[in-house]
Amino acid sequence: MVGNPMRLEPREQRSLAVILGYPLVALAVAAAFCAILVMFSGANPLSVFGLMVKGALGTQFAFLETLTRATPLIFTGLAAAVAFRAKLWNIGGEAQLYAGAVMTVVFGTGLLPLPWPVLIPVLMVAAMLGGAIMLSIPTFLKTRFGVDEVVTTLLINFIAILFVSMLLEGVLKDPMGLGWPQSKKVIADAQLGKLVQGKRLHFGFVIALLAALAIWVIDRRSALGYEMRAVGHNPKAAAFAGIPVNRVLAKTALLSGGLAGLAGYSEVAGLKGNLTLDLSPGFGYTGIVVAMLAMLHPLGVVAAAIFVAAVFVGADAMSRTAGVPSYIAHVMVAASLLCMVTAVMLTRYRLRWR
Repeated sequence: MVGNPMRLEPREQRSLAVILGYPLVALAVAAAFCAILVMFSGANPLSVFGLMVKGALGTQFAFLETLTRATPLIFTGLAAAVAFRAKLWNIGGEAQLYAGAVMTVVFGTGLLPLPWPVLIPVLMVAAMLGGAIMLSIPTFLKTRFGVDEVVTTLLINFIAILFVSMLLEGVLKDPMGLGWPQSKKVIADAQLGKLVQGKRLHFGFVIALLAALAIWVIDRRSALGYEMRAVGHNPKAAAFAGIPVNRVLAKTALLSGGLAGLAGYSEVAGLKGNLTLDLSPGFGYTGIVVAMLAMLHPLGVVAAAIFVAAVFVGADAMSRTAGVPSYIAHVMVAASLLCMVTAVMLTRYRLRWR
């Protein structure tokens, strides 16, 4: 028999050139692949990519729209990164986002007559609590009964959407909404201000940046961060060393779900003003892509979220000008993810030929 001529072996040391070089090469390969697809569509790749960059970053309006689109992706990307670091496979970012949005609407439409310096933090905590509960349920099922959290967190997304639909047709429906399934608008004291007057970018983006910095500190400078990494690397070894694995997973679920809940709070209080069934066009799922592109690094999540948002915003502008379908953005993000996963593997392992 002839054995496999190629095998993978772990790298004992990883140089800075390897850590940075492979991801950059991965993005270049993804761009080349997408350029071929653009050529098949009958357009000039350089012209299309130029229009995308201009549409995402070329003007103040475009740049601010990119940051606006990136804001919920930072929250959901952080949520996925935190959970994945501990090998808690959180696929339920959509459910947690909508849970945070529901809590924001319930308490932010006049139920709590508080001034804005108090009301906004209260709403943030309420949104985080809603998202945390949505992830704590699958985590409990995992730790207590061994139920696969991939299945439970994925299915709970559909349950949450149907539940929100029921609320918007029932107790949360705006009586002044002309029959549309939407909630009342949150009161003025509950809304996040705009960073630039007359534009859509709001202070939720600042909160997202602070959240990324806080998660980096927790990950690298706290006992909880060490415990999450230890459980993620080897839960049996972590338990042998005295780390309470189930308790760490419960804390991870609270933190991860809370971050995704903040995405719902940010979209309602900072951008939309009320809750609708199309509040999220898939931010929870895209956050997983963002986390993987960032290699689960909290600060890298910010850059990855801006990159993904720029691709989508730029593709919308490009499709109107060049006549190329905007779905090319989804292909670019997917190709970038596949190439990045391969690059991450090659930074940890090297190919050896027998």
